[in-house]
Amino acid sequence: MGKIGIFVERYTMSDSEVMNALMRISQVAYHMGHRTEFIFRPDMWKIPEFDAIYIRATTDPLNSAYVTSRIAELHGIRVIDDSESIRICCDKVNMYTHLMKAGVPIPETRFVKPTELTWKRGKELLDELGKPLVLKAPNSSFSIYVDKAATPNEFVKIGKRYLRRADRLVVQKFIPSEFDWRVGVLGDEPLYVCQYTIPRKQWKVSTYSPQGREIYGPVKGVPIKKVSHKLISTALEAAAAIGKGLYGVDLKQVGSDFVVIEVNDNPTIAHGEEDQEAPDIYKKIVQFLLR
Repeated sequence: MGKIGIFVERYTMSDSEVMNALMRISQVAYHMGHRTEFIFRPDMWKIPEFDAIYIRATTDPLNSAYVTSRIAELHGIRVIDDSESIRICCDKVNMYTHLMKAGVPIPETRFVKPTELTWKRGKELLDELGKPLVLKAPNSSFSIYVDKAATPNEFVKIGKRYLRRADRLVVQKFIPSEFDWRVGVLGDEPLYVCQYTIPRKQWKVSTYSPQGREIYGPVKGVPIKKVSHKLISTALEAAAAIGKGLYGVDLKQVGSDFVVIEVNDNPTIAHGEEDQEAPDIYKKIVQFLLR
């Protein structure tokens, strides 16, 4: 019998679909003969008592989730997410550099330094990559600090705002689509596939109203066996460029080809969404943690 510690923060508990998924993994583990226990920040001292740690809180090298990962690793305990994946995925420059080195297809990408944030450079990039440009702060997540620039002036204005919290800016070619593919990958194997629908009149999966309300479209699960082999193989290549843990690979389809938008550590797993067409998702996670 194994004992899995599920590390959460209080905000994790506020999402009913995510909590339902955590209750399901607890039930699956129980039926497999294992035990689970939720642990919070004050419970970090308990980490050495577990056989595995499953982190379900926002990851960042400055967050408690990263500390949890490092403590688990120092005690030889298997953990999702491993600290190396957190460091790579929480820095988009680092992540895209790994993908480029591995030859993974991504949108045309440039890294811009503060000294390059000029009207002239903005015009050059618009001429090279087309209009509009997609600008990303390296440590952005949940589509925050991701915006479009259609003019050199917008490039400078948005770039100045993003470079307050970073030393480089990610600039990419814009690829329009009605949805993003999300392929969950665990230990070099596909775990689930779904489509994240882009809300009407929006251009990215998640955005916010002027009142601060989150706007996002429905999630549509797709059986792994019914999607393109190229979609799966591209996602697996992207995940392998990062590590061998649990990842959510976001891709856009261009004709019959696919380009990787990013690789996410600690991907969302919500009941009724990512698990729609992947009923064995929880069993596979338990097996991976306790193998």
